[in-house]
Amino acid sequence: MGDVAMTVPVLRALAAQHPGVKITLVSRQFYKPLFENIPYVKFFSAHVHHRHKGFLGVFRLYKDLKSKGVTEIADLHNVLRSKIIRTLFSISGIKTATVDKGRAEKAGLTRFKNKIFNPLPTMFERYAKVFEKLGFSVDLSNPIFPSKGILDDGIISLIGEEIPLAIGKKLIGIAPFAQYDSKVYPLDLMQEVIDQLASTKTHKILLFGGGKKEMEILNSISKGKENVITIAGKLNFKQELQLISNLDIMLSMDSGNGHIAAMQGVKVITLWGATHPYTGFSPFRQPFENALISDRNLFPKLPTSVYGNKKVAGYENAMRTILPKTVVKKITSSLK
Repeated sequence: MGDVAMTVPVLRALAAQHPGVKITLVSRQFYKPLFENIPYVKFFSAHVHHRHKGFLGVFRLYKDLKSKGVTEIADLHNVLRSKIIRTLFSISGIKTATVDKGRAEKAGLTRFKNKIFNPLPTMFERYAKVFEKLGFSVDLSNPIFPSKGILDDGIISLIGEEIPLAIGKKLIGIAPFAQYDSKVYPLDLMQEVIDQLASTKTHKILLFGGGKKEMEILNSISKGKENVITIAGKLNFKQELQLISNLDIMLSMDSGNGHIAAMQGVKVITLWGATHPYTGFSPFRQPFENALISDRNLFPKLPTSVYGNKKVAGYENAMRTILPKTVVKKITSSLK
């Protein structure tokens, strides 16, 4: 989800700076709400479990897209399926360009010996370069953010009608999970963070996540706190986007919710374990000081992974070096 969300600010800039250029965005149906209200962008659903499944399905996807009359192909994913489609279009005479994921640079940043600890280009910059190769320059320095989403009755009844309309109230989103454990802040420390934030009655805290296990954990964390509400499992994806756009701040791991908030112009504080902002995956337009990073003096091999999928013995407690009081202080100072 994070990779898909990171394309949104780039497509928004492309559409604004090249009005009239028709953009067909190909992805799974679930992600369609991310791209609504971007002018000149039409969403095409790839049915990877049905019509577009397997090699024959990829060929059908190519034929379906070719019937749209596309004149350029921008491959922002660079995986097997998109490579096949890109190659088929190239053979048919269509101009193509693909994202350079910087795999060699990232390997240098995450290796244990002779680590090259330098910031790499952001994924937003890498996506923009794909369009530049096709002849469409994209300037990301003055981003356009959408208006806050209108909260429907279902959202208002869940979070309370007075939020976020009441003067002085602050709406804080917290997304405490990530795809890999090495990117998840220890739950006992997250409980401390939430308890401290909840002690201020002008804060309303919304907990985001997905799946039965995560919902159970969030319900346990929010139990007995009238200003802490579990959102997970209670809204559809489009409603969650609308709600996130109304947040005053989002606390996220190195994960998709941080990118979803940032693409809507919401301030984001991120917590980093096995990964690091230098890999280029920081949320859009968030200053480096908004990233709270595990102590590299105590854990010098960090970052140990680009995506957090590699476990390193002795590094299980790296995120415990990010103290709850540090997280709370960062959030409260940012809210001011």
